[in-house]
Amino acid sequence: MRAAVVRAFGGPEAVEVVEAELPEPSAGQVRIKVAAAALNPIDAGMRSGAFGGENQQLGLGWDVAGTVEATGDTGVWNVGDQVVALDYGMAKPLGTHAEYVVLGADSVAKAPATVEAVAAATLPLNALTATQALDVLELTPGQSLLVTGAAGALGGFAVQLAAHRGITVTGLARRTDEELVRSLGATGFTTEGGGSYDAVLDAAVLGEAALDWIRDGGAYVGVIPQAEPASVRGVRTASVLVRPDGTRLAELARLVDEGVLTLRVAETFALDEAVKAHARLAEGGLRGRLVLVP
Repeated sequence: MRAAVVRAFGGPEAVEVVEAELPEPSAGQVRIKVAAAALNPIDAGMRSGAFGGENQQLGLGWDVAGTVEATGDTGVWNVGDQVVALDYGMAKPLGTHAEYVVLGADSVAKAPATVEAVAAATLPLNALTATQALDVLELTPGQSLLVTGAAGALGGFAVQLAAHRGITVTGLARRTDEELVRSLGATGFTTEGGGSYDAVLDAAVLGEAALDWIRDGGAYVGVIPQAEPASVRGVRTASVLVRPDGTRLAELARLVDEGVLTLRVAETFALDEAVKAHARLAEGGLRGRLVLVP
């Protein structure tokens, strides 16, 4: 099979599409024929060496939507099932930017029935991160939340999921994104922060500056593991490290089918165009995910 990997760190040109052995599922695993796989900023970080792995082959891609093609006695999944999954890992030799991927059965969920695979592939990483970050904050209906980077993929899911939980959401984003952010469920909007909220979900990675906008004894959650700012004024600070969770991912897929979550695709690229896709990601200005289609 073909797969996009990095064997020497660098810019978009460091991405290579290589031939690799077809992976075989062991007990408790499934092999998925990849229909679509989103490209995320973390892939650019892997490519540039931000997460280590020097002198190794690093597979790219965390999100996948596709079809179960083989199973290792999971007792859950059948050949032909349409699924989505999160392939977690910083130093894996192969990722989801490939024609096939083998994953643990417990990281897999039934794909949303109302969208195509290209859209479904944008769900796992960012929606799981958003919902797990909200769990850390432990907000109750009626409390207030500021989501920074509210127009991005992660921030957008956070706005929708928080609003669905009955939380009063304000989104921080560029002025040109106000209509989008409000359409996702934010009742407030700001371009500069300020105010006093029960919590901040910091998808824009503003760090310490965001603490000024949290009431005494409130809560902050960041999205860079172990990089949260120190506590001030009794504000509880934490960060989220996304983890695979097929059960939770199935819940998110149902929310897509119920119209609660919106999936946004900016552009699609063939797997052989992985370098071009990374170059487009580096340009910025996206309001949706880039998706590779083998």
